[in-house]
Amino acid sequence: MSDMNPFDPVVPILKNYQVTPYFVEEHGNIKKVYSNKGTFALKKIGPTTGTDFIRHVHLLYQKGYNRIVPIYPTMDGRYAVLHDKALYYLMPWMPNEVKEDRNHKHEQLFRELARLHTLSAKDITVNKDERTEHYEKTIELLDKKQEFLDGFIDECEKKTYMSPFELVYCLYYNEISQALRFSKTKFEEWYEKTKEVEKARMVITHGKLSSEHFLYDDKGYGYFINFENARFGSPIHDLLPYLSRSFNTRPTRNDEAVEWVYHYFKYFPFKADEKLLFFSYLAYPIPIIQVVERYYKKEQPKNELKYVRMLQSKYWNLKNSEYVVMRMTELDEQAKQAKEGAQQQ
Repeated sequence: MSDMNPFDPVVPILKNYQVTPYFVEEHGNIKKVYSNKGTFALKKIGPTTGTDFIRHVHLLYQKGYNRIVPIYPTMDGRYAVLHDKALYYLMPWMPNEVKEDRNHKHEQLFRELARLHTLSAKDITVNKDERTEHYEKTIELLDKKQEFLDGFIDECEKKTYMSPFELVYCLYYNEISQALRFSKTKFEEWYEKTKEVEKARMVITHGKLSSEHFLYDDKGYGYFINFENARFGSPIHDLLPYLSRSFNTRPTRNDEAVEWVYHYFKYFPFKADEKLLFFSYLAYPIPIIQVVERYYKKEQPKNELKYVRMLQSKYWNLKNSEYVVMRMTELDEQAKQAKEGAQQQ
């Protein structure tokens, strides 16, 4: 017998699946539904999100990739139900009891991501003029950022008494500039390598990669959820935000992050040009530059303590990304030399 109020909004939604709910728990955008057919997760998404992602999920299933929490069809074959100006879709509920350490979980996540990218990879034709235009616009942007950094330090150094923020900025200026120059150099190398190439590799990207979106079933297998931002794009778009978040700590030798990426490369190796672009984006010190720009544009009075703290935390982010990028370029160089050495013999 159902304990549910027949007027509860989930009742008419679940009717489409011939599921009778007994009890529902709220978990943010997800409702945990106990029912006559087992335990389900009912997810609510905005109507503007659209259901394109379901196409990508199905495409992956067709290609034999089954480490995505399945989306159940309604009795009449729809994969989402429109109710009260929102869309809902139904999945099995994952117990998500992790029986292993954090690093093993990350390794499993990156291995599954690599498999997802491998199975969905395809070469697309790239218009050379568009690539050149993208290159020129990016270089122009990087040069503007450098001009801003240079102009601001000149302004600071002319002052007899600098503000606390300006003083700290002067200490960090060289390292910010160095990261920006490195990013630009790698981007130029990428362009040199690809300007005559007419193909680029695209994959289905998850679009919101996070360890919170990788859940475990009762057998301990990991599955991706939250595919609403999935689209065809460069595999770099999945790796970058994930790594950037891991840099938001105090300065540390983040060898774990390097291990995650190389674990991913084991199953989905990047081509030389993809690596150059990846290193360029990873080194780009945009978080710290944005703080400096915000401070510069802010009218007086400025909350110096707040801005110095923000600058400090983004500087740590910069140092963490710098360590990871340098370590990866070093490993890459070693691999190249070993390969050349083997060829010479």
